[in-house]
Amino acid sequence: MTTNSPQQPEVLRYTAFAGTPDGGNPAGVVLDAAGLGDNDMLAIAADLGYSESAFLTAPPEGLVGQAGRAYTIRYFSPKAEVPFCGHATVATAVALAERIGPGELVFATRAGTVPVEVTEEGGTIRATLTSVEPHIEEIGDADLAEALAALDWPAADLDPSFPPRVAFAGARHLVLAAATRARLADLRYDFTRLEALMHRLDLTTVQLVWRESPTVFHVRDPFPVGGVVEDPATGAAAAAFGAYARELGLVDQAAVLTLHQGADLGRPGELTVTLRAGDPRVRVSGAGTRID
Repeated sequence: MTTNSPQQPEVLRYTAFAGTPDGGNPAGVVLDAAGLGDNDMLAIAADLGYSESAFLTAPPEGLVGQAGRAYTIRYFSPKAEVPFCGHATVATAVALAERIGPGELVFATRAGTVPVEVTEEGGTIRATLTSVEPHIEEIGDADLAEALAALDWPAADLDPSFPPRVAFAGARHLVLAAATRARLADLRYDFTRLEALMHRLDLTTVQLVWRESPTVFHVRDPFPVGGVVEDPATGAAAAAFGAYARELGLVDQAAVLTLHQGADLGRPGELTVTLRAGDPRVRVSGAGTRID
């Protein structure tokens, strides 16, 4: 379905990190937002109600990319602009590929330059984004205690092999690891309390993880600062988690990780996180498709 009017450009709806419309994370995509102001973009995002929507305009001067395949991209949740959003980047790349073909794209985001490679095989379009350079920082004991209280997670329910950290790969995410899949599945948190802490720490989501095997994880992402209880599939958090896991030696320096997300919401998705030795950046890939 599309939404447009004489005052409003076409608003497309795509899902990312799934090959079918009923999986993954939906995003609004506006391929020509040149006539929109900040309030217009926020209003469109709020009207759609998805965790984020993406808006394309002309690239900034000096952005290196093929003609017609480089853009400025901005992301809005229903409540605010965010610096970077992985799933909306993948959704936008898939939408562009359907119109201008697979290949290389370059996006100028508030967090930095994000290249994306789009491929098609057997009718499935996949996009792989390369994050900005990530970094990891510790979280104070009082802030961690407040996060656990807001989640109603006893500290004993955490996996001690995964130290809590704030991880950044375009946006900031608090990484907390559950000791069991049952703990991860039981997510009933204090929306207002967690939102207040996240605003204070400048967090985009809380990345909750459970390790199934050395390279397979299940993840969930509360997103109260965006006005959404939970994000169904979170590319920016996946990139941050990949950087976190590598820096702490929880995975190899070169590794391919599979993150399953959205099953607890009835929207299963799969994110592939690729780490390369000698390159601090993180690659996140997944399928995408249009929502009719």
